[in-house]
Amino acid sequence: MTKFEALERRTHQPNWEGLLNTILRKGTPDRVYHIELFQDPEIQAAIVERFDLAKGFNPIDPHFDEKKYIAVQRFCGFDYVRARPVNLDWTFRNLNASDESSTLARDGGRNFMDEHHGPITTWEEFEAYPWPDPFKDECYRDFDWFQENLPDDMCIIAQGNIGHFAEHICWLPGYETFCYMLFDQRDLLEAIARKLEDIFRVVVQRTLEYSRVKMVWASDDMGFKTGLMMSADDIRSLVLRGHKELAAMSHAAGRPYLLHACGKLTDIYEDLIKDVKIDAKHSFEDTIEDVRDVKRTYGSRLTLLGGIDVDFLCRRSPEDIRRRVRETLDACQPGGGYCLGTGNSVANYIPLENYLAMVDEGMKWK
Repeated sequence: MTKFEALERRTHQPNWEGLLNTILRKGTPDRVYHIELFQDPEIQAAIVERFDLAKGFNPIDPHFDEKKYIAVQRFCGFDYVRARPVNLDWTFRNLNASDESSTLARDGGRNFMDEHHGPITTWEEFEAYPWPDPFKDECYRDFDWFQENLPDDMCIIAQGNIGHFAEHICWLPGYETFCYMLFDQRDLLEAIARKLEDIFRVVVQRTLEYSRVKMVWASDDMGFKTGLMMSADDIRSLVLRGHKELAAMSHAAGRPYLLHACGKLTDIYEDLIKDVKIDAKHSFEDTIEDVRDVKRTYGSRLTLLGGIDVDFLCRRSPEDIRRRVRETLDACQPGGGYCLGTGNSVANYIPLENYLAMVDEGMKWK
């Protein structure tokens, strides 16, 4: 046997219903369920090449990429595919940095938000801004294809371009300008927040029309290492109001509402659970909170997703990672309400061997 014994046996059988029951905390699951916000495309490409996952696919097939993506998801132990609205384009001001230090470097480097100035700093810029149109049928073409072609044992998670309230309200003015606007142009910030609600309301309404969409996963970073990006009261009025509406829409359609949010969210955990009523929380960083500790404090009220710290995955050996996975599963698996994955996402600077060790150990765990 190779060092990725469980992965290479390829005996893992997707079971979206088991994943859904785990998210809904319906008791200790029959096995470990894996979940990720996303894998960087460089990681996916490396996995396809290493394990020959595109064998038998025709590169000129117009749906070659979708079929290859399904193959990667199944191989990595996922019970779902991630579908996002496409051509729902947002205009921001970005800066660029080299990616040459990454294990699987990205052509063109990485983009970062300009924290000083964004495209909306005045009412005139608000009115002139090219707001995306969520009513276009073209935005949901990926949902259309997966609805008809996804294997029966997998589901769709609506994820990406959904619920970016805190992020966009900071990025559109630029974070530094946003901080001034909290005091000098509060009415403009509130108008941006309401516009975001209007757009994401339509997006979620449209995605919920697909029967194979079994969960909605919003992504909205709200904090940093030691606190929130704005006051808890400002988060409540400018951000959580939108998430509360999207969660209510999801629940009315019988789907759980998952939230990815980076940062120390201690001051709003009760809001997220009691008021917004999220079903699951993603993004855990050891320097903020170890997912094993959160299992003890909130695990009976909230499903926890991921938690194998990205920095740990980058710096430690595969043997250390396997040990960490076993310890995490020992703490988090009993009773359900936990899915294994990275603390954030599978970035291209995580050594591939280390990521595969995490996945393989999760498949082996009993």
